Amino acid sequence: MRIRSPNIVILVASLSTAILAGTSLRSEESKFGWKQASGAKITIAFNQHPYADAIIQQMPKFKEMTGIDVSQEVTPEENYFDKVTTSLSAKTGKPDVFMTGVYQMWDYASSERVEPLDKYLADPTLTGTEYNPKDIFEGVFNGGKWDLKPGSPTGTGNLYSLPLGFELYSLAYNKEYFDEKGLKPPETLDELIELAKKLKGWNGPGSYGVAVRGTRSWATIHPGYMSTFSSAGAKDFVIKDGKLVSALDSPEAIAVTAKFAEMIKDGGPPAWSNYTWYQCGADLGSGKAAILYDADINGYFQNVPGSTKQAGNIGFSAAPVFKAGDQPQSNEWVWQLAMNRSSKNKKAAWLFIQYFTGPEFTLWAALNAKTVDPARQSIWENKDFKQKIANVPGYEETFQKTIPNTGIKFTPQPYFIQSATVWAATLQKIVLSGANPESAMKSLAKEISKQTSTLKVSQSGAASEAPTQTVR
Repeated sequence: MRIRSPNIVILVASLSTAILAGTSLRSEESKFGWKQASGAKITIAFNQHPYADAIIQQMPKFKEMTGIDVSQEVTPEENYFDKVTTSLSAKTGKPDVFMTGVYQMWDYASSERVEPLDKYLADPTLTGTEYNPKDIFEGVFNGGKWDLKPGSPTGTGNLYSLPLGFELYSLAYNKEYFDEKGLKPPETLDELIELAKKLKGWNGPGSYGVAVRGTRSWATIHPGYMSTFSSAGAKDFVIKDGKLVSALDSPEAIAVTAKFAEMIKDGGPPAWSNYTWYQCGADLGSGKAAILYDADINGYFQNVPGSTKQAGNIGFSAAPVFKAGDQPQSNEWVWQLAMNRSSKNKKAAWLFIQYFTGPEFTLWAALNAKTVDPARQSIWENKDFKQKIANVPGYEETFQKTIPNTGIKFTPQPYFIQSATVWAATLQKIVLSGANPESAMKSLAKEISKQTSTLKVSQSGAASEAPTQTVR
């Protein structure tokens, strides 16, 4: 009778387990294929933006890889969201995929106009193993998730959208002039106010200190203003007695708003109330504004060789804090892709979203197009990308200094656009009409609370601040 060694039995068992595991893994991988929706036709709605330009450049490759026919329409941002909202409300299924921001998503998701993406992301037959959502910065990924309960932070509930790229808020400045005059970038709001005043006329008639947005739009509130607002410890909402109530009448909110208004009046653009992303960036690039307090990527685009008069002269530093010694805070804007809930081509739509938010395209766009800031941690560690942004003074250092305290600083709620628009109107009253900041902010808080206090809120007990960035 032959006796088998226990060690041999264990070895054979281990090998069998490994073979089975490998077979299972290969089986899981073999379930996914890019051609599974070949022949489908989808339509995409794009905002006019460098992120969209990068996707359109790679559309032929996507068609070759998937067999999916794609048509697209590009609309300037001034009209883009109104157009998308109308299209989604019509429930015709067009567009199948659209660019969106976090704040608009709160409305679209609450009204069931977008398709939750969780089931697609979790299905190995629909999502390739290389997608790796854990590579995406947590705060950016969480921007596409919400449980639809006003007062709950982002990162809760279903996933409704995935990021193309994002922006945080910082100072971009004319480094050539600063170096020539021995100036240092301001670190606090008070320093920025004083410097902006002194920089009036720095480059001839019409030149001024700091460019910030000023139109009667939600887009005026979310960049520099909201970042400094958060740095001051102010909040937009709190939950009181089970209701979502505006906190814009708090001492912190009033104080930071008064100082921000002072900065605009004494050092901002003369036609401030007409200023959007485009005018702010153009003034930095043309040498009209000495400083831009806006999206870091807005300043980056002005520094691309050959793009503006000041290209190559622009440096970057962190957003000013309210109190000296504090760490920089930044709100964020995330451009995302989402799926129309009424789409009749959901598999093809998902493959489009997956590819153009996936690692292969995102790396290509970061290296070959104007896709900054990429949402994936691995790209910031890529040696070629690091070399590319090393040519922009202070850009990566500012990003790394700011990213730990970057996140959605607003409280999610479906009336965001309305609330932030009347907020911008109030800021205009303070700056242009000399309205008293305290009385104006108290009136604003009452106006906003009339609408939001009717919402059924999260039962967490307080309007939570969104988590800051870590790597998923």
